[in-house]
Parts: sequence; structure tokens; C-alpha cells
Amino acid sequence: MKIVLLGPPGAGKGTQAKSISNRYSIPHISTGDIFRKNISENTPLGIEARKYMDNGQLVPDEVTINMVKDRLQQEDCKNGYLLDGFPRTVHQAEALQAFLESRDEQLDTALLIEVPMNFILERMTGRRVCPSCGASYHIKFNPTKNDGKCDVCGSDIIQRKDDTEETVKERLDVYERQTQPLIDFYKERNMLSVVDGTKAINEVFESICKILGSGR
Repeated sequence: MKIVLLGPPGAGKGTQAKSISNRYSIPHISTGDIFRKNISENTPLGIEARKYMDNGQLVPDEVTINMVKDRLQQEDCKNGYLLDGFPRTVHQAEALQAFLESRDEQLDTALLIEVPMNFILERMTGRRVCPSCGASYHIKFNPTKNDGKCDVCGSDIIQRKDDTEETVKERLDVYERQTQPLIDFYKERNMLSVVDGTKAINEVFESICKILGSGR
């Protein structure tokens, strides 16, 4: 089972990725993890990536693509994998497709967890956390018992900078610009599967399993 996972920030990709990985016994591969591993182990690709990062530059596509290719050839990927955060561009998608074709393999699906922007805005801007104990809340979906106070330790809860309306809108704008061409790429090739991410977590996962099959 070879899957590319797509979806906007706040769509619940992380939660679903973990469930998919467990159900289908495939590794959840994120580009962030690949970068951290290569850099910490000082691999040739990690050293090359660090040069750009240390200079405040974006790591070139080719370096990222080569890191992913290297990861997909490891033993734990022989029965498939779930790619999260790659591809991010049509160029990367084309490189992935060429890599798979060279190995006489193919992607099973590009799975899009679709959530309307206004829904995400409400979901993310309503999040609150306790800076003391780490407990998390939502002003609408999971409010504290006493307004503004953590149920666990009584500290004042806060809104993280990442969850302000301005920051969330900016992230969603970037996602839409980057990802829409990617969605079109997979749609044109009849490889796109879409699930409604506004439903409850278990319902979203049930929809995903209907698309992917029962698993092992």
C-alpha cells in the first residue's frame, strides 16, 4: 500500500496517519523526520541539506527528492508506506512517479482529507493550551470548566501564536497556492481519493478504510 497523504493544516492528518500506519502495517514517513534523521546522522544528503539551512536558504528540490528516494528503498518500506509532506509540488510529484515507474511500482492513491477553510479557521483559532501542564482545550468543542482556567492545574490557558487568526489564514493561503496544483495533478491521473475531514475522527478513519480496503 503506497499512499500520499494530502490536506490543509488542522485537517487532522497526523491523527489519521498514525491510524493508517497501524492498520496497514506501513511506515508513516514525513519529510521532517527524514531531514532530522539525515542531519543528525551526518549522511551525505544531510550534510548537503544543512549547508542550505545554515545559510537560511530553502533546501533545493533535488536534495529533498533524493532523501525521499533513499528512504523509500529501506527495508521497512517493502510492503508500502504513507508519505506525509511529500510531494509538496508538481515537480516533486513527477519525480516520485518517475522513481516508482523505474522500479515497476505505482502509487495506490493520493488521499486528500478535505476540510473547508472556514471550518479549519474555527478549529485552529479556538484552540487553547495550558503553558504549565500542557493540557489542551477548545473554546467551543472542549472548553474549560472555569472560563480561562486549566481544569488540571488551574493555570491561565493561552492561545499559541501559531493559532492566531492572522497566522492560520497565512498558512492556509500558502497551502492553497502550493497544494491545489498537486491536487489537480493527481485528479487528472485518476489517483485522487477524497474524504470529508469535518466528520468525527473515527468516522473519517472509517471513510479512509473504505477507500483503502480492510488491511491486514
